[in-house]
Amino acid sequence: MRRRHFLPIPLCLPLARLAWAQPTTPEPEDAPQPPPHYNVSAAQLQAGVAQRFPMRFPVQGLMNLDVQVPQLLLLPAVNRLGAVMDVVAAGPALERTHQGTLDVEFALRYEATDRTVRAHQLRFKRLLFPTLQPSVVALLNTYGPALAQQTLLEVVVHTLRPQDLALPDALGMQPGRMTVTNEGLTIGFVPKLRPD
Repeated sequence: MRRRHFLPIPLCLPLARLAWAQPTTPEPEDAPQPPPHYNVSAAQLQAGVAQRFPMRFPVQGLMNLDVQVPQLLLLPAVNRLGAVMDVVAAGPALERTHQGTLDVEFALRYEATDRTVRAHQLRFKRLLFPTLQPSVVALLNTYGPALAQQTLLEVVVHTLRPQDLALPDALGMQPGRMTVTNEGLTIGFVPKLRPD
């Protein structure tokens, strides 16, 4: 009777999401193999960023801006994400509530201390309120960059689980380059730096 050999369960689980790129055509045995990578879908990114919202920001005691859950946009051409957020303006300085949008884009970075992928290098694009007077919109746009920073800078868009990193860690690798694709995000793994 032949014995069957099985991988331990903790090593099998990460293989479901950890992709080892396979060449489409046979390569010589000494050809370098593509590095492993980890894929995060657009839906996972959207779910990750949604956890912090909605948020409220006061503007000089005149009104409040309520920022709703961002709708993420994949921007692979510039390796960034975009975010469009509905904003509701209401308060003593306004006769009624007004609906607007906040539009930003940002890059991503990996934070090893808590295994998170975070928004950084934020760029404010625009804050629009079609039903507000232009002078009020101009005032609000002076707060736009600060509002964008407070809403999304360093916001966690995804958290890797320990089991997601178990196999790369055993191979002496760690998360490296972040690449935005048409499907979501690809996290490449690179060899760990050895302490001097």
